[in-house]
Amino acid sequence: MGFQSLGLRKYKAHILMTLVQMGYTILYFVTEAAFNRGLNPYIYVTYRHILAAVVVWPFAYFLERKIRPKMTWALFLEISVLSLLGVSLTLNMYFTSLKYTSPTFVSSMVNTVASMTFVIAILLRLEYLDAKSARGIAKILGTIVSLAGVTIMTLYKGPAVKNLWHGIGHIEGGTIHEDWLKGALLTIASCISWSIWYIMQAVTLKRYPAQLSLTAWMSLIGGAQSAIFTACIERKPEVWIIGFDVKLWSIIYTGLVCSGLIVYIQLWCTEEKGPVFVTMFNPLCTIMVAVLAYFVFGERLYIGSIIGGVIVIIGLYLVLWGKDKDQVQEQRTEKPPPDISNENCEKTKGTCNSSCGDGDHSNGLHKV
Repeated sequence: MGFQSLGLRKYKAHILMTLVQMGYTILYFVTEAAFNRGLNPYIYVTYRHILAAVVVWPFAYFLERKIRPKMTWALFLEISVLSLLGVSLTLNMYFTSLKYTSPTFVSSMVNTVASMTFVIAILLRLEYLDAKSARGIAKILGTIVSLAGVTIMTLYKGPAVKNLWHGIGHIEGGTIHEDWLKGALLTIASCISWSIWYIMQAVTLKRYPAQLSLTAWMSLIGGAQSAIFTACIERKPEVWIIGFDVKLWSIIYTGLVCSGLIVYIQLWCTEEKGPVFVTMFNPLCTIMVAVLAYFVFGERLYIGSIIGGVIVIIGLYLVLWGKDKDQVQEQRTEKPPPDISNENCEKTKGTCNSSCGDGDHSNGLHKV
């Protein structure tokens, strides 16, 4: 049964984005386990995207052969910048920050992407803001609240919440959270570049509306960029060697599911619903990560992360409420006037027939 036969076609994007957040939730714990076992974050980003490119390319080549636009140098340069923002630069900072903090903290910070996307769109004049309307005030207030939550999470760690639940599992390896402030700054930087990526991919999709092919290109170029960066800072050949353990499985999972399938779904949802719609589901991942971290893996939660995370989510949904009202207003503005041509024709039919009665009726035809 498809989405249409189940009567869920209207909510297809909602269901897909919920599944995306479930996939990201698993990513945090698999990746942290691999890092705790010594996996280099830069090697991880490089391998997962090269794997994604190898797997996605055949599907993109055959399934989008008729709709894929011709690649030009200008388009290639644009996709290269998109890959830098969405893959090599952003993810290297992002997963390095995970090494210094925790899955709960990093997933909470990702909720700021929606607010940052809104701010950047305003600065680039891609978003209209009516500061006098309720929806405009909600977006401004939501952005300020989200940034306040980020500040609390960055500068205030707070005491750990007492673990009344010992968890039913554990993440392999010892903890290596070394520098909370450094990790927080890296996370903020990655969220800023991620926000620019969301805006830019919406623009690129209009010129290159082939989601699978764009996914393959970004994985290939981003993996190559990350490989060059890694080779410049990691001079030891042994860091490139991956054994048959959790490090390998984390690369396989994130390469196939996260860099391949999930990126394709996000591109589709971005084209259908817009970048703000895609970012509004990030809090689901935060909630699922926090629940798993505390109850399943027995990780410590800190007061600063909890308070800041709640404030960020409140700010996020203020922004999204304002954005939703903007879309309603746009639909009302763009709604076409009712078609009155048939009605006018019916009303004037008698007049037309009357005036036409004086015409020439030769050969049974009206001449007007």
